[in-house]
Amino acid sequence: MSGAALGIEIVVVFFLALFLLHRYGDFKKQQRMVLFGTLLAWYLCFLIVFILPLDVSTTIYKQCKIDHEGHTDNHTAANTSATPTKRAPTVCYKPWSYIPDGIMPVFWRVVYWTSQCLTWLLLPFMQSYARSGGFSITGKIKTALIENAIYYGTYLLIFGSLLIYVAVHPKWNLSWYELQTIGITAANTWGLFLLVLLLGYGLVEIPRSYWNASRHGHLLIKTYFKASKLMTEKADAEENLEDVMEEVRKVSESIKYNHPLRKYIDTILRKCPVDYQEKMGRNMDDYEDFDDKQNTYPSEKSLVKLHKQVIYAVQRHNRTRVQWEILLQQAIHLEDVAKNETSSTHQFVHSFPSSEPASWFSRYVYTPTVEWYWECLLKTWFYRLLSVVLTLFSVAVVWSECTFFSTRPVLSLFAVFIQLAERDYNYLYIEMACFVTIFFLCTCVYSTVFRIRVFNYYYLASHHQTDAYSLQFSGMLFCRLTPPLCLNFLGLIHMDSAISHQQKEQTAYTSIMGSMRVLSFIANGFYIYYPMLIVILCIATYFSLGTRCLNLLGFQQFVGDSEMTSDLIDEGKELIRREKRKRQRVEDGENRRREWKERYGNSRDDYTARNRSSHEMKETSYSDTVTPRDNRQAKYSRSGGRAERDCMELLQDAEPLDFNAESLTDDALDSESGRHAGGRYLSMSSSRSRIFDDV
Repeated sequence: MSGAALGIEIVVVFFLALFLLHRYGDFKKQQRMVLFGTLLAWYLCFLIVFILPLDVSTTIYKQCKIDHEGHTDNHTAANTSATPTKRAPTVCYKPWSYIPDGIMPVFWRVVYWTSQCLTWLLLPFMQSYARSGGFSITGKIKTALIENAIYYGTYLLIFGSLLIYVAVHPKWNLSWYELQTIGITAANTWGLFLLVLLLGYGLVEIPRSYWNASRHGHLLIKTYFKASKLMTEKADAEENLEDVMEEVRKVSESIKYNHPLRKYIDTILRKCPVDYQEKMGRNMDDYEDFDDKQNTYPSEKSLVKLHKQVIYAVQRHNRTRVQWEILLQQAIHLEDVAKNETSSTHQFVHSFPSSEPASWFSRYVYTPTVEWYWECLLKTWFYRLLSVVLTLFSVAVVWSECTFFSTRPVLSLFAVFIQLAERDYNYLYIEMACFVTIFFLCTCVYSTVFRIRVFNYYYLASHHQTDAYSLQFSGMLFCRLTPPLCLNFLGLIHMDSAISHQQKEQTAYTSIMGSMRVLSFIANGFYIYYPMLIVILCIATYFSLGTRCLNLLGFQQFVGDSEMTSDLIDEGKELIRREKRKRQRVEDGENRRREWKERYGNSRDDYTARNRSSHEMKETSYSDTVTPRDNRQAKYSRSGGRAERDCMELLQDAEPLDFNAESLTDDALDSESGRHAGGRYLSMSSSRSRIFDDV
């Protein structure tokens, strides 16, 4: 099993990152470099989280070997001097996931420095490059460099300050090792500052979100509130798209196909929705004088700005449209749950059953009875139990963050758990405890990254609705947050000597960070006391102080005792009712159309075929029996059948006549194909099989 666990986790983590990118990104429409950069950033961050427990167990095994060899040497020396000593420890057992020496340092070096190059150099540049409205590579590169000057300037400012501090210190000589450590410390300091903010929010909000999810009434009211806000955003996005498309139309009409700037207009039009492209294509006039000098043409700079506006407007419109459909489904489902809770049949009934055929799982496993017990009874208690468990984890994290620097006595709960398992060399328990702890920390931090929304510029939306800018911004945040999060985790379990000040074997991950003692005021001050602020952040999040402040500033937030919140809830409830009535009308129309087709479709076809066959038989008998002297009798016979055929035409799909013909005789209805008497039929073949489409 040597190295096998490492290889398996590398493959599993890749598919996990690929799945998340598929959920939030769009493989068909977005640029390949954007997808590759985001996937690589997410993959490297998830890889650190999953591989770090293996590094911890391997380090504990190495420490055990060192202690065992030290006890053996002391025991030999004691026997020589004939002095009784303590019994040597038991034999160290190699963990099942042991990674050979020399692999982990190289692995961590590649992962760490690749992620740092992504977050500080490549991703910010690619982010601005992807959103730039430039039409050439040179123009996009220039825009990206200008926009990212503030990011590079902030990082250089922190790095330069630490560099000056080390340079003026009398005991230190600047070398490559110290410079490397300063750069890592600057990056981790910036990441730790943001980490505590996000972690303090997630530790409270995640358990509370699951508790609120168990309250169907509260969840339904909040869904109404979201519906009202989203409808406002959706209307604003549609209005913005209309304004941008109107500007594109004016520019497109002013710049014709022989103008040098027309290629830029074509690039902009390809980013517009299909229906707008068709409208603009129909309004093109190829007979206009293209060399008219009186026309005022826009500049290339204004077209670049318009191109950027089109990209943003189309993406925002598509995102709000998809999110509205998803939120509508959630609201209808919650209303169905509220109705079914009082059902005596214990069978879940949907307001709008799916038109697709039921799957095997729905027919035999997730039946309406099972669905009722899960949605109306078990799901509530499951979420409450999960909320209680997550709350206990949050309390343990807050306590450990405030006490992890104390090594005697050991107050950090996670350090106590790891040390108890270390005595029995239970490596599987150590790895599982480390993985669960770091996974919970990452969930609190990463979920906050997925939830936060910086106006409309950064917004992670599921169902393939996240734009390239937000995808790469999330990759940047992950790469900046993961290394300090892992160092903080190692400090919680007392595996970082820079914080615990213990002479123990260091993990391979800590070795690539260098000695944090180069900057003692950060290692002994900022890294220890700054995480204590998490208590204040948790209290502020629990009382929703940030939400209330935003609500007072005019930003619509869900606050239970606010009048504006009540108005938005009522508005959202009415919006959901309106959408349900609209959907009900569509469904009723389809049901009526289906019933008419089933009731009259087959009988009409049989009746038409039967009359056609009888008509052919009459014509055959006429051709065989009619003589010249019986012409008058035959004429009356045919005219007598005329009334029957008129009645028959009323029941059939009579095709409209062309009343613009030169003449229209009475025998027009008698004429068969190829025997037109005067009028002619228009082509309406599509209406034969869909007569009730407009019902």
